[in-house]
Amino acid sequence: MADIKAYEDEMVSIPKGKVLLRDDRIKEEWQVEIAPFLLAKYPVTQDIYKELTGQTPSAFTGDKRPVESVTWHEAVVFCNQLSVQSGLKECYIIDNESEVVKFNKEVNGYRLPTEAEWEYACKAGTTEIRYGELDDIAWYKGNSEQQTHNVGAKSPNNWGLYDMLGNVWEWCSDIYDEEVYGSYRIFRGGGWCDEARGCIATNRRRSHPIKFKIDDLGFRLARTV
Repeated sequence: MADIKAYEDEMVSIPKGKVLLRDDRIKEEWQVEIAPFLLAKYPVTQDIYKELTGQTPSAFTGDKRPVESVTWHEAVVFCNQLSVQSGLKECYIIDNESEVVKFNKEVNGYRLPTEAEWEYACKAGTTEIRYGELDDIAWYKGNSEQQTHNVGAKSPNNWGLYDMLGNVWEWCSDIYDEEVYGSYRIFRGGGWCDEARGCIATNRRRSHPIKFKIDDLGFRLARTV
């Protein structure tokens, strides 16, 4: 049986700060103020996902491998379920008929990080695109043997976060560009099948929150404090 409580207890306290984001598609940069928050040390693993939802969606099986092949919508449903189980306030208000999801970042429940929080936490006080040598910190095309691996097997960043790059991409809460892409949501970090150039802290991708799932995309939990 998965120890969900142990996973919750391993949330890392991320200090306040600032991060400069860039969108290469539109050639724009913007700075974001980051309030203190909590971020899980590891991506959500398959045993924890199964314990809470009863589901085993992943293409690669293993209790301590990151759960993958989950949509953004399934990830936020998981966040809400864990919040309820833990006696916390749900961050997502989900209208199942219209498929509209409203996000309340100010309550104390579990949620996905914003992309600004994700990049800020990934860099962990540095300005580099990676927090170490890629083979030391990430599973990617050059060393993954075409599969995911147990979380925490590579070196963490300066704030004790593992697998921020490689292994699986991670969904973020944010809509990418509503005017151009509608409800598409952002994911970050690179995955096991990406070339080295894809596994950097600044890389941004997006896809449909309900229709898109793939075997190199998972998620990590955050909480507002």
